[in-house]
Amino acid sequence: MTQRIGWREGVKNIGVAMLVAIVVEAASARSGVDLGIPASTATASPLPLDRLSAQFSFCGKSRRVNCVVDGDTFWFHAKKIRIADIDAPELSPPRCEIERAKGEAAKRRLLTLLNGGKFSIVSDGRDEDRYGRKLRIVTRNGRSIGALLVEENLARRWDGGRRPWCN
Repeated sequence: MTQRIGWREGVKNIGVAMLVAIVVEAASARSGVDLGIPASTATASPLPLDRLSAQFSFCGKSRRVNCVVDGDTFWFHAKKIRIADIDAPELSPPRCEIERAKGEAAKRRLLTLLNGGKFSIVSDGRDEDRYGRKLRIVTRNGRSIGALLVEENLARRWDGGRRPWCN
């Protein structure tokens, strides 16, 4: 048996839902844009609103603002970001030809994905790695870009340690 609610209570419930949506949106924007906040205070909503974008290129020797270093590292607004949920093959230096080829493919694909539309950057609970890179998960439409690289066999899920790519 369904319970009927009155008109006023229905309007009140819609108002509460709208307020919750506004709070979630604000938290999402705060965690996605401010890369300087400590990971312990970052809050990521289940489906962040994708608001970030830039025109990315490959990183060179000059000042790094919005560029891709390799398959799991890039610069965004002059902050170095390491995609926290994956490990991609190394390019500096690669240990073998297989690692170099797969690393170059991962780097090109990450460039394409970052330039493919708006995205979000959220904390995974860890703030920085030992190299000072911000550890973040990059998503589009709530889906991890790192997971796409894993599905395409260009990266591995991060399991807490690096493993060799050469046989």
